[in-house]
Amino acid sequence: MNEKYQNKYRIPSARLTNWDYASNAPYFVTICAKNRKHYFGDIAACQMHRSSIGQLVELFWHEIPIHFPFVILDAFIVMPNHIHGIIIIDKNGDNGGNGLNGDTRDTGDTVETPNLGVSTTNPERCNSSAQTDAATQKWKSGTLGVILNQFKRICTINARKTDPDFGWQSRFYDHIIRNDASFNRIRNYILTNPQNWKNDKFYG
Repeated sequence: MNEKYQNKYRIPSARLTNWDYASNAPYFVTICAKNRKHYFGDIAACQMHRSSIGQLVELFWHEIPIHFPFVILDAFIVMPNHIHGIIIIDKNGDNGGNGLNGDTRDTGDTVETPNLGVSTTNPERCNSSAQTDAATQKWKSGTLGVILNQFKRICTINARKTDPDFGWQSRFYDHIIRNDASFNRIRNYILTNPQNWKNDKFYG
């Protein structure tokens, strides 16, 4: 990954304004289950043992590039009540890796995922086609939020066949990865997450 990363996804500053989340860049994302319930399995002997829902989540994560061919996936882990992953948006040099647009946002914040037809949090709620159309128009195609919404949506539809109460938190955590050192540190954090579960802020 480092060879591909070099000089391609360079981020110029520690704090970015006007970032367009459809832009070429590596993103570290965390998505939690509703109420941080252990839907995805359990940790034993520093190893993650995925439930059937956890296995679905991993399957659908790895299918993201099928639906979004400009996405490259790197490190990923399913934990008992959340997932971590690195998503790289690479649109053949579109935007030159520079995501400046009209929206000011700090990084490392939480972002609402767009609701495009199924509630990923409330099993009783489904949107009308008019609401779906409005949400689709509001969210720019190919953004990180749309990619993650579609991932959450397909997971939700299938997970509720096993547990009708399944849901995600409506927000996800994102962080734009700025350089090779940060990329390697985050990748290591993801891959060693099961060994450090009891010290994880999502533990419980």
